[in-house]
Amino acid sequence: MILITGATGHLGTATIDFLLQKGTPASNIAALVRDEAKAGDLKAKGVSIVTGDYDNYASLTAAFKGIDKLFFVSGNDIAKRSQQHEKVVNAAKEAGVKHILYTSFVRKNETETSPIAQLAKSHIDTEKYLKASGLPYTILRNNIYAEYIPVFIGQQVLETGIFLPAGDTQVAFTLRSDMAEAFANILTSEGHENQDYLISNTSSVSFHDIAAIISEASGKEVGYVSPSTEAFVDTLTKAGVPAEVIGISVGFAGAFKEGEFASTDTDLEKLLGRKPTSVRQYLTKLFAA
Repeated sequence: MILITGATGHLGTATIDFLLQKGTPASNIAALVRDEAKAGDLKAKGVSIVTGDYDNYASLTAAFKGIDKLFFVSGNDIAKRSQQHEKVVNAAKEAGVKHILYTSFVRKNETETSPIAQLAKSHIDTEKYLKASGLPYTILRNNIYAEYIPVFIGQQVLETGIFLPAGDTQVAFTLRSDMAEAFANILTSEGHENQDYLISNTSSVSFHDIAAIISEASGKEVGYVSPSTEAFVDTLTKAGVPAEVIGISVGFAGAFKEGEFASTDTDLEKLLGRKPTSVRQYLTKLFAA
């Protein structure tokens, strides 16, 4: 039995869909959700629904009973994530889970000097919990989703251009759907125990490249400006953007600029059995005139 956590989120749902496409019977898939009312689509596919919460240890041990492979999608509560993830790992061990796949992230800098140190800490902690647990694990060090590019560049990019203090460093943005397909392949095959996989694209782009691709696809000239961090914060503050959102944007822009996500060292092509979708392919389809 395979259990997918975060099952109503984009990555969890996509991974379940690929499992079904690849012939895994729905009766062999379980979905962990916090709110069963949001799992109607999964129920309709015949997937078993179990309720549980990363804050509730008892719910986790109950949900994990009888599970062979646990696809552990990282939580989104940054402040509590390390503690939550430790509960997940401990509950999986107590319940007798045979193999955990964890969605971590690629990085270059693991110190407090990283622009995204606060976000990174819980992933680094969780990898340590897994390796200390004695459970067979697979760590999936994911790059940034290509689907997040529209978030970073803004919905009005065709009118405003791109305004982000990310410099001109390359980023190996990777399509979430490609990741989900690769993860389904891992879940339905053997030989992945105690492996750390790099999940990045085989090509990378700068935000100058992204602007050029969008210009070509849309037929509208889209520019890219990399302002100082101070000018960026000032502009977004005056536009009424919440401080928390600005802080996250600044952190990721700084990480892009420092090359945290530039590496195209990857196991994804091998896991997919094909080249991953390029950012050019993704953006061209998204912004086709």
